[in-house]
Amino acid sequence: MKRPTIADIAQRAGVTKAAVSFALNNQPGVSPSTRQRILEIAREIGWQPNSAARALSDGRAGAFGLVIDRPAGTLGAEPFFMQLIAGIQGELAAGHTALLFTVAEDRKAEIELYRTWWGQRRVDGVFMVDLRIDDPRIGVLRDLALPTVVVGAPEGSGGLSAVWTDDETAARLAVQHLVGLGHRRIARVTGMTDLWHTRIRTGAFMQAVTQVGVEARCVTADYTAQGGADATTALLAEPAPPTAIVYDNDLMAVSGLGAAQRAGVDVPGQLSVVSWDDSVLCQLVHPAITALRRDVVAYGAHAAQRLLELAAGGAPGSRGEPPAVLEPRASTAAPPRS
Repeated sequence: MKRPTIADIAQRAGVTKAAVSFALNNQPGVSPSTRQRILEIAREIGWQPNSAARALSDGRAGAFGLVIDRPAGTLGAEPFFMQLIAGIQGELAAGHTALLFTVAEDRKAEIELYRTWWGQRRVDGVFMVDLRIDDPRIGVLRDLALPTVVVGAPEGSGGLSAVWTDDETAARLAVQHLVGLGHRRIARVTGMTDLWHTRIRTGAFMQAVTQVGVEARCVTADYTAQGGADATTALLAEPAPPTAIVYDNDLMAVSGLGAAQRAGVDVPGQLSVVSWDDSVLCQLVHPAITALRRDVVAYGAHAAQRLLELAAGGAPGSRGEPPAVLEPRASTAAPPRS
């Protein structure tokens, strides 16, 4: 099937290709009635603008980019990113802006992809996720002057615009909930330690437990199901195991719950479980997992709104999201009596 062209529209409308171009680009040079007739014909035959030609004419690609440096297999199992992408895509689709999404092999490959997109005018801006300590991507994106929104903490964004969630408040909510139930030995299974939000969460978590005078420790994992299970098994094998564990995402929390049950540890009778992220995973397991609930779809939509503003020439700036809300469920209860 032949793709409709400006020449096809011009032939049907009985006008020149220049007149069609004026009408489609909302420029002067044609009468209102002619413009309307041209637009109706374009819709009728299914004409769509050529993105490459548009990029050459006005410098716009009509697309934003998102690169995630994580294994595709584990990425597909993590609800957070799927919800985030859904929020971004939903907001961009309203304005017919495409999302160019891919997975990179490593950080170097991700940076090269940014350079390629910039050089080929493939995108008008990018979303940057998994912000790391001393992140090399920041300097590259600043040098390219490519509009960027960091989905993460403004502390490490190097002046790039950021849309972020209040992890400090979330840490306090989780600790207060468990301490209120009577727990005095609390552990946390974290994500990778070189991530900015892990550093912020760890600082806030340790400050919260210190203020109430309870024992606490953090164990590093990698957001995967296997990482959550391994960390849980190691914690429960200690001479004085924790009576509560907070996991940095829902996938590790569900996996940790399973590991505890396989070890014969009753949840919540002997161990309480809290997930930093809420999702349908937390609600479908037994017992359902207490979680810190935030609107991740709206988070993605707000990041998209910020990038649309930047690409249109708006001023840089960061935006904070509403704090998480603790959703108590059956996985948390008072600790066993000594």
